Amino acid sequence: MICSKEMGNYFDSLKNNAEKCYSIAREARKKNLDAETSPEIPPAEDMASRVEKLVGPEGIADRIRVLNKNLGREELSIQIAKEIVNQDFKGKEEALDQAIRTGLAALTEGVLVAPLDGIAGVKIKKNFNGSYYLSVYFAGPIRSAGGTAQAMAVLIADVVRRQLGLSRYLPTKEEIERYKEEIQIYKSHARTLQYTPTSEEIELITSNCPVCIDGEGTEKVEVFGNRNLARVETNRVRGGMCLVIAEGLCLKAPKIQKHVKTLGIDGWDFVDKFVNRTKNEDVMKITPNPKYMKDILAGRPVFSSPSRKGGFRLRYGRCRNSGLAAVGINPAAMHLLDDFLAVGTQLKIEHPGKAGAVVPCDSIDGPVVLLKNGDLIQVNNANDALKIKDNVKEIVDLGEILISYGEFLENNHLLMQGSYCTEWWEQELKEKIGNIPDEYMNPMPETAFKISEKHGVPLHPKYCLFWEDLAKEDILFLRKFILENCRYDGSLILPSDKNIKEILIKLCAL
Repeated sequence: MICSKEMGNYFDSLKNNAEKCYSIAREARKKNLDAETSPEIPPAEDMASRVEKLVGPEGIADRIRVLNKNLGREELSIQIAKEIVNQDFKGKEEALDQAIRTGLAALTEGVLVAPLDGIAGVKIKKNFNGSYYLSVYFAGPIRSAGGTAQAMAVLIADVVRRQLGLSRYLPTKEEIERYKEEIQIYKSHARTLQYTPTSEEIELITSNCPVCIDGEGTEKVEVFGNRNLARVETNRVRGGMCLVIAEGLCLKAPKIQKHVKTLGIDGWDFVDKFVNRTKNEDVMKITPNPKYMKDILAGRPVFSSPSRKGGFRLRYGRCRNSGLAAVGINPAAMHLLDDFLAVGTQLKIEHPGKAGAVVPCDSIDGPVVLLKNGDLIQVNNANDALKIKDNVKEIVDLGEILISYGEFLENNHLLMQGSYCTEWWEQELKEKIGNIPDEYMNPMPETAFKISEKHGVPLHPKYCLFWEDLAKEDILFLRKFILENCRYDGSLILPSDKNIKEILIKLCAL
C-alpha cells in the first residue's frame, strides 16, 4: 500500500487491535458455550482472501490476486471459474458447483451471502434427446447479489458447462409455460420485482438460455397449471429462479449484452434480440420509458412523467461530490420540491439506469417557476429558492439533472440528447475563432445574435428557448401577434394577453 507513515501506522493499529479482539473471541469459544468452537467470520486482508474464506477452494486467493492485476471484475470471475472447473474433484457436479460459487464470489468481491446461500446447488440432467445439460438451483438470497451479478452467474455457469463438454438446456413447451406462470404468480402473490417481464420476454429468455435456471420452492403458493413436470421437482413457486430471470437476465440484458461482446462468448445472440425488441434496426430511437413509474408507493412523490415537458433535463457531466450512480440536482430545485430530494436520497429515474443517489450541484440550471404575482423567474441558488418558496404558484421547468457519461456506458444505454450548455457552445465557438474574447463569455441578447450570425455557431444557450415544447399552431399564433402588436423600445413590449402569456411561459421566456 502506498501511503504516508502516519496512515500506515493507523492501518497497522486497526489490524493489530482486530487480531486482539479475535484472540479474545477464540478463548471465549473454547469454553464450549456456543454452537461453534471458533469465530464464524474469519478475518481477510483483501478481496482474494475474502473469496477463498467465503467459498474456497483452498489456495485460490493467490491466483485471484494475479488475475486481478490485469483483468476486470467480470473477466476475472469467468477466468477463475474456468480454471477451477478443470481441477480435480470427486465429480463434475462438485466441480461445477465450486466454479460457479467462486466466480460469483469474485464478482461480488466476497462481501455478499449470495455465493453461499443464493445458489442451492447444481445438477447435471438429461435432455429428451439424450444429451446432458447443466441446471443451477437458485434460492432467495441471490437477491442480495443484484441483477447484474444474478445474470452473470448464469453466464459463468454457461462458460464452465462448456469446459466439461455439457450440452445446452433444451426446454419443453410445458417448461416454458411453467416459467411464465411462475413469474407472474411470484409477482402477484409473493414478492415485488423491480421489473416484471412480459410472457413474450420470458419465452425469449427461457427458450434460448443455454443453462437451466432452476430453484428450490421458496414460496408457500403453488402453480395452478403445468404441475408435476418431470424435470421440475416442485410445484411451489421458485423465488430464486424468478429473481434471476426477471431482475437478472431481463432487467440487465443490456449489461449482459455488453459483457458477452467484450468477452467474445457465443450462443447468447438471443440477448441482442431481447434488447432490440422495441428498436427499429434502421433508426435507433429512444422512447419514453415508464418502468420507473411502476409500483409507486403511497407518500412517494412523482416529479415527472416519462419524458414529460417540464421534467428534469439531461445534462452530461459530474461534480466533485458525485460518485457512482449519482445524479446532480440544483439546490434550488431541492428546496422548491419541499426538500424531499435531500442529499443521498435514492431517486428512481427513467434513463439510463434504474436509480441514482441525489447530490447537490449549483453549476447546472435551476428550476423555472411562475410566482403568484405572475412573474416568471429562474432560481439558481438555494438562498433565492428559500426566499420565494412560499410565493411559487407553479414549477414550469425542474431544471437540469446531472448524469455522467459513465452511467450510460455502465448500463450499455444509447447516448441521449443532452442540454445544450455553455461548455458545448464555447467549444464550437473555439473551433471557429480560437481564443474567445471576454465580452463573448456572457453576452447580451444583441451580442449573442451577432456572434451566431458572424461566426456560424448556434445561439448562446442562455437565449435558447424551449421551442420544441410548443405546437406549430402556437408558434404561428405568437409570430402573428408579435408582428401585429409589438413595440420595440430597447426591449420587446407586448400588450397583455392570456394566451400569449401561456405560450411565453411554455417557452420559459424570462
